Amino acid sequence: MKQKYTQTILIIVAAAIFYVFIKTLIFLNVLSPYWQLVLDQSLIVTIGALGLSLIYGFTGQFSLGHAAFYGIGAYTAGAISKTLGHGSLLWFIIAIVAGTLAAALIALLIGLPILRLRSDYLGIATLGFGIIVKVGMDNANKVLPVLGGATGMSGLTTVANFEIIFIFFLIAILLLKNLIYSKYGRAFISIREDEIAADAMGIDTTRYKTMAFALGCGLAGLAGSLYAHRYPFLHPSSFEFLKSFDFLLIVVLGGLGSISGTIVTAVGWAFLLEGLRFVLGEQFIDFRGVIYALILVITILMRPQGLFSGKELLFMKPPRLKTPTNREEGSHAGLRN
Repeated sequence: MKQKYTQTILIIVAAAIFYVFIKTLIFLNVLSPYWQLVLDQSLIVTIGALGLSLIYGFTGQFSLGHAAFYGIGAYTAGAISKTLGHGSLLWFIIAIVAGTLAAALIALLIGLPILRLRSDYLGIATLGFGIIVKVGMDNANKVLPVLGGATGMSGLTTVANFEIIFIFFLIAILLLKNLIYSKYGRAFISIREDEIAADAMGIDTTRYKTMAFALGCGLAGLAGSLYAHRYPFLHPSSFEFLKSFDFLLIVVLGGLGSISGTIVTAVGWAFLLEGLRFVLGEQFIDFRGVIYALILVITILMRPQGLFSGKELLFMKPPRLKTPTNREEGSHAGLRN
């Protein structure tokens, strides 16, 4: 238990150093307002990618509909803030909670039937759900005019700044890290490694898969809620099924089962895309699919296990097993929650 607290403190210290470094760059005008927006976007994307890392990287559930929950969180939070919030900090918090819970609740409802599927079938089902959500967003103004439909939702108040986004970014990391290294996390990993064996050992695989799916999609909803309060305009095209490939590429490139890999790759991915957008201009949209495929193919050929190969940075490593005493049998008896 002491080691777990030490790791948490180290993560907070590392986050504080990163925060001071960024604020120093801003103070020295090294980081322009444009790249500050990119940095904020990278942190938001990281929160969403951590959700998919829980679903796919640690539990082994192949999902292609992550952007749908990202959009559900964004539109839920955006609608609440636009109609009731008007820049209020209290309503901002309510909108963030509502967007997160909306994504998690919908994930729970659809997860019960579709999580009985496995492998490619689960991916196809989640992809279909993502397309349904995109079509729903395009026509949402017919039900609620405030959502804007195909023209998008405009007039949102920019409440979230770097400090607020960074706090939620840190909370998401600590939440996922402590969850993965608990008994629930060990159940998730056992399902990823061999679902049949996990079921035979008495693990309620359906329950744990549904839990991981709901929590992971809740993080996507949190990311979407922050996105709605950082940028004054929401459009359905920002949450189409191709956006799900962004999250998938981040998790795969970083290395399945690596929180550190997801964080580093997500931040780097956001800056890479903006750099390519700056170099290619309007042609970026045309070449986006080619760029995604090329990066993925090169990575699979040169490093199929991902950049971090399932490993973690020093302060993100799991707690060590203590040496068993005479009263404890097996190394598993000393694993601390």
